Amino acid sequence: MCLAIPGQVVEVLDEANQLAEVDVAGVRRTVSISLLGDGTGADTAPGDWVLIHVGFALSRIDEREAHATLQLLREADGEFDQAMDELRGSAIE
Repeated sequence: MCLAIPGQVVEVLDEANQLAEVDVAGVRRTVSISLLGDGTGADTAPGDWVLIHVGFALSRIDEREAHATLQLLREADGEFDQAMDELRGSAIE
């Protein structure tokens, strides 16, 4: 099962290509922010919380919701570990 997992934007790396570095429970990955806001990712900033699925930030969420979702995933039987393994194995270059 594939999940969207919360992550926090650390840095907008490339505005032209709409890429940002996002931290998910200590794992940092480059993700596309092209689906956020007006489709340019221009209004994405460090500190924003986003839901990530297969290398794309799908939507913004508030910090409280992000932490609650991460806690639920940690409590789910193996789902969080599977999602983290998938994240570690992914890369957008």
